Amino acid sequence: MALPIYAGSAASKPTAPTRSSGGMVVTPHWLASQAGLAMLHAGGSAVDAAVAANAVLTVVYPHMTSIGGDCFMLIHDADSGKLYGLNGCGRAPAAATIARLHRLGYGAMPVSGPLAVTVPGTIDAWSTAHAAFGNLNWAQLLQPAIGYARDGFPVTSRLHLALGQSRGYIGGDSYAAAVFYPGGYLPATGATLRNPNLARSLTAIAEGGRDAFYSGTVGQAIAADIQRRGGLLTLHDLEAHQSDWVDPISTTYRGYTIFEMPPNTQGLMTLMELNIVSGFDMTALGAGSVQALHYQVEAKKLAFADRGLIGDPAFVSVPVARMLSSDYAAARRAEINPQRANNAVQRGISAGGDTIFLCVADSKGNRVSLIQSLYFAFGAGFMAGNTGIVMHNRGAYFQLDPASANALAPGKRPFHTLIPAMAYKVGEQHPSYLFGTRGADGQPQTQLQVVNNLLDWGMDVQAAVSAPRWLHGGAIPNGVDTTLLSMESRFPYAVRHRLAQMGHNVGLAGAWDETMGHAHAIAIHADGSIEGAADPRSDGAAFGI
Repeated sequence: MALPIYAGSAASKPTAPTRSSGGMVVTPHWLASQAGLAMLHAGGSAVDAAVAANAVLTVVYPHMTSIGGDCFMLIHDADSGKLYGLNGCGRAPAAATIARLHRLGYGAMPVSGPLAVTVPGTIDAWSTAHAAFGNLNWAQLLQPAIGYARDGFPVTSRLHLALGQSRGYIGGDSYAAAVFYPGGYLPATGATLRNPNLARSLTAIAEGGRDAFYSGTVGQAIAADIQRRGGLLTLHDLEAHQSDWVDPISTTYRGYTIFEMPPNTQGLMTLMELNIVSGFDMTALGAGSVQALHYQVEAKKLAFADRGLIGDPAFVSVPVARMLSSDYAAARRAEINPQRANNAVQRGISAGGDTIFLCVADSKGNRVSLIQSLYFAFGAGFMAGNTGIVMHNRGAYFQLDPASANALAPGKRPFHTLIPAMAYKVGEQHPSYLFGTRGADGQPQTQLQVVNNLLDWGMDVQAAVSAPRWLHGGAIPNGVDTTLLSMESRFPYAVRHRLAQMGHNVGLAGAWDETMGHAHAIAIHADGSIEGAADPRSDGAAFGI
């Protein structure tokens, strides 16, 4: 096997995964990992731990996640041996029509403010998963988050940086400014930040269940604030929401079945990328080699060229089977020039942010891969009144073109970048890997790199998420894109230079750059031992019992 040719030092970064035999929690913030671990110690299930950890993240990572956002889960149930997908994506308000937006003077969907807000699906997703697979009392799961919101938590360097960078975006909202810039000042790293209004909202949800959010006092306050701001979301829209159990989609790669969420998410992208690179001997090429990187990037371009076909399957027909077929992968693979980048990839089939990822394994064999998001950093750029809740801006992915698969329509789910993943060894009934990442459009790209690291190049999970990464492009809503291939500086100059000679528009990123996402992973071995790895680019931790 060819050896990796990475440059640079990782002396201060984790060099080995966390190992355990009784369970594992991996999140992008150590306080969330601790909360999940506490639930496992209390006899909770993987779902209990995931919900508790996610709830803490909505408090301590407010730039990346909120109960005002959406949530998706893959859940492996040990008792039945089945894998379940849970779509916790909210829908467009009943009053949200293309004609209405045009009358309001918009030629494209706004990317911030009240009109970008769709129904937040997170709380119902937690509740639905807990009702099916939880062991502990619902209120118990939210206590750690309530405590941090009420009593405070330390500002990490990453949150400090995000608050500084986003002050012009979120700081203009008086409700948000009172929490995130107390006294008008940017909180220093290590300072204590509190959100007492969010503590009260979470307490109401702990006591009243999901109904407190969708029809009770919290939901009423959200709807009233959005209406006051000129938005379209109403209490009726919140009351009508429910999550859906869905069948995951999959492909086979190097002896493993890789599972992803189906449309309306971009899970197809990872699977299409893997199908394309499956025809190359990636193992022989070696991790970090020019040729392996070239094939990865070209596969990403070809997959993403078809991403515009993905929408809410309740409204549009998405040709999933065709997009995942081996014939289609072979045809697209044949378009790759081994020595030259293609910066004008065309769609192959005719058309008919910020985020957190976490994963949990419990001692009973249950597994959860969960992802939750605001989309942009600090979402739509405001808090819903005195709720303490930052609202997401997922509606920004809608289009005002009626011919688009993501054309705005009442009750329609927007295209979603959120894609939790699992990998099962072919012939086995339990997952070998749980993995995922934050990073919006970068999620399928990072997943491709992590899978190659694990299955082609034999890395353990810590090495797989720590290895240098690249990110191609940066599509934002309404179709703007770029050909920039951003590469972490740990890739040797010679590799970056050769890729540029091949026609790639190479840009240099930091050695451990957050724009590459926060990838986390858990490996479950045949002897029952578990390994967990948190991305060094995050504030995360892998804790085992």
